[in-house]
Amino acid sequence: MQRPLTCVEICAGAGGQALGLASAGFTHIALIEYEADYCKILKLNRPEWNVICQDVHDFDGKAYQGVDLLAGGVPCPPFSIAGKQLGKDDERDLFPEAIRLIREMQPRAVMLENVRGFLDPNFNEYRSYILKSIEKLGYITQIRLINASDFGVPQLRPRVVIVGIHKNEPGSFRYPEGNPKGAPTVGKVLYDLMAENKWEGARQWAKKADKIAPTLVGGSKKHGGPDLGPVRARNAWAELGVDGRGVADSAPPADFEGMPRLTSRMMARIQGFPDTWSFGQKKTIACRMIGNAFPPPVAKAIGERIKECLEYESVNNECEISFSRAIV
Repeated sequence: MQRPLTCVEICAGAGGQALGLASAGFTHIALIEYEADYCKILKLNRPEWNVICQDVHDFDGKAYQGVDLLAGGVPCPPFSIAGKQLGKDDERDLFPEAIRLIREMQPRAVMLENVRGFLDPNFNEYRSYILKSIEKLGYITQIRLINASDFGVPQLRPRVVIVGIHKNEPGSFRYPEGNPKGAPTVGKVLYDLMAENKWEGARQWAKKADKIAPTLVGGSKKHGGPDLGPVRARNAWAELGVDGRGVADSAPPADFEGMPRLTSRMMARIQGFPDTWSFGQKKTIACRMIGNAFPPPVAKAIGERIKECLEYESVNNECEISFSRAIV
């Protein structure tokens, strides 16, 4: 019987990436997260997980040497177009810590994700440095922009994903392609939640909400409240018949008129979380957790491809061979 593949995840957040990787077959032996509220949510949903509530700067990876996968969504504000895009000059940039942990753990594979802005031309030099640093540690690296909607997530959410497979592994990695037309509409995804209080207009609303959602935003600890983002985002939500100026505590009542607001549960479903995943009772924190999460279905799809490569020898799986870094 084959042993389970192990994973250490940094910057675990509220568990989006971890949930996806677990669904792909990885067993988490440690999840490192700095914010106490996020740690509580991780422990609430998965009591069996080893959640380490600690700053990544203080985390020693030597005890986890040889883990199958080191994964993480390093903070995006240094590269987000919504911020100042300070990159390596931003104190929140944790790519150097990720590289340190790769050196300490020597995992068989690496998966790091970030925002689309990481591919901006002004980060070419730093991006090249990051990839080369990982390669020097013995990994064949690839980087690609992944659209969450290609994997059934009803949302316009592009994310940059770096994958590194150690050169000693017999298989090599290829990104899942997904289906560009496979995501359901917001109306189809949220109809039952909108109608749970017998709202008479739910069916008509769902019919008009006939596109995928704009990108959910969570804001930072200092900025961003329980709403759906800045004016441009709110206007996009309004086209779907959603009032983005706030977040509701419950679905619309039977006699509701006007544009409904989303609940945090509705936001979580748009992000690809199962309805069983709890985000606690505090609406502002819940919205930030959800908006900053990595969609579980995307993590699962990429995790399955990584797993194929790591199990290549035992299952005689034909991974596509690619011995050079591919930037797509």
